Amino acid sequence: MQCCCEEGKGSSVRLSGAQVDLDLLNEVLAHYREQEGSLVTVLQKAQEVYGFLPLAVMRHIAEQMGVKPAKVFGVATFYTQFRFQPVGKYLILLCQGTACHVNGSERIETALCQELKIKAEETTGDGLFTLSNVACLGCCSLAPVMMINGRAYGPLTPDKAVSIVRDLAKKEKALVKEGSENEN
Repeated sequence: MQCCCEEGKGSSVRLSGAQVDLDLLNEVLAHYREQEGSLVTVLQKAQEVYGFLPLAVMRHIAEQMGVKPAKVFGVATFYTQFRFQPVGKYLILLCQGTACHVNGSERIETALCQELKIKAEETTGDGLFTLSNVACLGCCSLAPVMMINGRAYGPLTPDKAVSIVRDLAKKEKALVKEGSENEN
């Protein structure tokens, strides 16, 4: 695993060195290789395929598109939409936009972090939940709001947010239990 620091931002991005099947990108690269200005689109498609952008994938994209790896890394680290570590089964996007902020999104974040025993931008040890703060989900009428795997929840209170996460965790435990019973 390597660390790539963004200059001037005072933050760092951990880049995963995970083993991946680079052939999964062949079709995407064949389609976009010759298209000027398609790097962001290729990175988006790669993230759809792998769930995040492993270091090997970004290097492969650079090689196949004939650009320097630094350009690929620079673009990927500039945009907050790109992830460099795997995410949990449930990706929680917690809105921190103005409407959500003034309606208590910080309290929601605190409650979720305490419940999940993680900080924002981390994944639970069991790989079930990833909590990510986002600038705006565009659901201001539901403020404060969070989205989990594409489904919006709001308006939230800290208790409602924790209840939603607990219900998902219970559902997962029931699925695991059911699966182990079916094996016997």
